[in-house]
Amino acid sequence: MKDAMKAPKVWLDMDQSALDAAYDQSVYAPNQSAVHDRRMMMSAIALQRLGEPEVIAYGSGANHTFDLYRAAGKDRPLAIYVHGGAWKNGRARDFAVLAELFVNAGAHCAILDFDLVQDCKGDLLPMIEQVRRATAQICTDATSYEADPARIHLIGHSSGGHMGGCIVTTDWEKQFGLSRHILRGGMLFSGMYELEPVRRSKRSQYVAFTDQTVEEFSAIRHIDKLACPLILAHGTLETPEFQRQTREFHGAVIAAGKPADLYIGTGYNHFELLETLANPYGLLGHPALKQMGLAS
Repeated sequence: MKDAMKAPKVWLDMDQSALDAAYDQSVYAPNQSAVHDRRMMMSAIALQRLGEPEVIAYGSGANHTFDLYRAAGKDRPLAIYVHGGAWKNGRARDFAVLAELFVNAGAHCAILDFDLVQDCKGDLLPMIEQVRRATAQICTDATSYEADPARIHLIGHSSGGHMGGCIVTTDWEKQFGLSRHILRGGMLFSGMYELEPVRRSKRSQYVAFTDQTVEEFSAIRHIDKLACPLILAHGTLETPEFQRQTREFHGAVIAAGKPADLYIGTGYNHFELLETLANPYGLLGHPALKQMGLAS
């Protein structure tokens, strides 16, 4: 009788409650608000040191812009950052603290803005197309931003990691008439690379998942289009699904014979791991700079 009363499994060994919790960062990161406030404080300080960024449009919408922070000199590498926020939170200016790492190391940094999912009536397609269009413009017009078009790198965290996975597996030739090698490297961490379990979670309350959404925007299904080396990472205090998603994506990339390094942040939760990107000696800051040729 006791076993008969158990909730049915809806994904792997998880019932609905467990799956919902596995895609709810607040359950596994009780200090979420404190880490957010810390990042906002550090971004404000970084803006004081760096000055306001250039705001460059890549489309006609109010949110179709990116903040460009320039390092000294021309022909510099450039990092494109796609922020997270469960697809529904965050603006580029909130992540200025990350730009300081790259500018001080001699790289430009473009932090993307885009419509949030509630602006798109729950549809992920416009968001991903906006990030693709922004990436294509940056790569095409790199010299006008005093960047080296052969050294453009993409970085994404959380839902930005999901969108970043869609970017690095874009068919650039078919969709934009560009070389499939427009990106030199990518760093994706704490992201989602298979949307089927996400569709079954409570995130479907605000994201309009369809069969097409799941098929087109699950990066693990499009590894054949991946044309740059990846750095992937997750923290040991993240939800079990965010850990599994990263490990399985890494394994699939390696199985396809493509280069990918996996970093595991012992003792870091979903939000704390992002802080290590702002540190040139951090778990993610150093590999990001090394991938760009700015650290040994």
